[in-house]
Amino acid sequence: MATRKQRRTKYIFVVGGVMSGVGKGIAASSIGKILQARGLTVTALKIDPYINVDAGTMNPTEHGEVFVLQDGYETDQDMGNYERFMGLSLDRGNYMTTGSVYKSVIDRERNLEYGGRCVEVVPHIPLEVIGRIRAAAKKADADVAIIEIGGTIGEYQNILFLEAVRMMKIERPEDVLVALVSYLPIPGKIGEMKTKPTQYASRTLNSAGLQADIIIARSAVPLDERRKEKIATFCSLRKDSIVSAPDVDSIYDVPLNFEKDHLSDILLKKLGLRARKNTLGDWARVVSRAKKAEKPVRVAVVGKYFKTGDFVLSDVYISVIEALKHAAFAVGRKPELTWIDSEEYENDRKKLAELKGFDGVLIPGGFGSRGVEGKLQAIRFCRENKIPYFGLCYGMQLMVIEYARHVLGLKSANTTEVDPRTKDPVIDILPEQRAKLARKDYGGSMRLGSYTAVIAPKTIAAAAYGASEALERHRHRYEVNPEYVDRIRGAGLVFSGTSPDGTLMEIAELPKSKHPFFLAAQFHPEFQSSLEHPHPLFLAFLKACAK
Repeated sequence: MATRKQRRTKYIFVVGGVMSGVGKGIAASSIGKILQARGLTVTALKIDPYINVDAGTMNPTEHGEVFVLQDGYETDQDMGNYERFMGLSLDRGNYMTTGSVYKSVIDRERNLEYGGRCVEVVPHIPLEVIGRIRAAAKKADADVAIIEIGGTIGEYQNILFLEAVRMMKIERPEDVLVALVSYLPIPGKIGEMKTKPTQYASRTLNSAGLQADIIIARSAVPLDERRKEKIATFCSLRKDSIVSAPDVDSIYDVPLNFEKDHLSDILLKKLGLRARKNTLGDWARVVSRAKKAEKPVRVAVVGKYFKTGDFVLSDVYISVIEALKHAAFAVGRKPELTWIDSEEYENDRKKLAELKGFDGVLIPGGFGSRGVEGKLQAIRFCRENKIPYFGLCYGMQLMVIEYARHVLGLKSANTTEVDPRTKDPVIDILPEQRAKLARKDYGGSMRLGSYTAVIAPKTIAAAAYGASEALERHRHRYEVNPEYVDRIRGAGLVFSGTSPDGTLMEIAELPKSKHPFFLAAQFHPEFQSSLEHPHPLFLAFLKACAK
């Protein structure tokens, strides 16, 4: 039987100018979405200019959330944006760091795979990058591969990745497009949008041997024609290659805004692609439904990674935040999220009373002992005051500890992560993890990736999933200690989800007869939620909150 000829993939590289946090990830995700709406097969890659081999060892308050792919690879949060916008399920082939690239080249050199040649930074590092990009595109059989290069134009860290783009552009100029996402400030005392920083960014890109094919102009307000003309003139582009990207209330508006400037038509023309008419209608309807939600639902997110100096870094929990939004919109409510540092409850327990002002409380994942007692106080308050509670990963482990202490009566119940000598280790390290920690094998060694959970019938979890099994993504070293499971069950806590062999407790809950919603999951359901398909457990939580 004849097989279909492999597609000739086109490549769109998304780079950033002027400052970090300019929105490259959302721009790349939105480009993918609008091209999918034109009938094209799309894949996406992220290149991070860090020596870290993966994102798992990065400090969340500096780098933001670690997103876990289905195969267990720990990546940058932008991979989550790609999956949420484009409905993709990506793997480690779609993510690379400087460290992983260098490690591959060094390993190949040690294995004599270069045949005794001198191995140099150029060309061998860019060639490794190019090989990875093409392999990911081939695996997806993609019409278009979108590659986001982390960092900002002008930094030393990403110059080798730009060199890879330059080499690809020379080899196949008709198949490679560079999109510069740049920022246009409006200084308060001046009151005028300034194009000069973007001009400098464009020329810095030129110094790397590259010319932007389109410029996505980020600013507080839409660009006027005069600014488009100036950018086009000084950055060597036609005016119709300048796309306005103003601030929006919701990131999900961005694909629709891009199409107002006919971005998909521009991309198709520049890449020589033919496609069907735009079919963003379903996306537009979901976005419109979200905008129509007026009645608020108030959810407190009690965590410990929010503070970075005098600022709040909500990116640490970005997938959780987006999953809450997806579910709130689906139940016709406007989400109002409040970040609460759990250490505040340790310093002043009277503050716990503020939780009565929320429709629900969520405790996300985390590590270590800081802020743990404050989280335990919050969980107890929610249980005793019948406030809907949803725990994720560490949020489940702490829920079990709280229940063991105050219902089962094990006053010293704890996790060995916090107290290795506790008399009642209701949460203990996974057996296979003990040896890894002993030899200091920390990177990429947790229980990671997708695992099947068996769902018990006639439970809140079963009603939410509408199925007897669920495939969910994990990232943890500790678990509910099997030695305590029967005693905890006997005290009334239901383990409604377990591993297929029944040894790992995946979901814990109280029956509705005892509490409107008191449920937690050992896995991370937020990693599989999207605007068009909210996660079932988040949806069940928001329904309880809305009541």
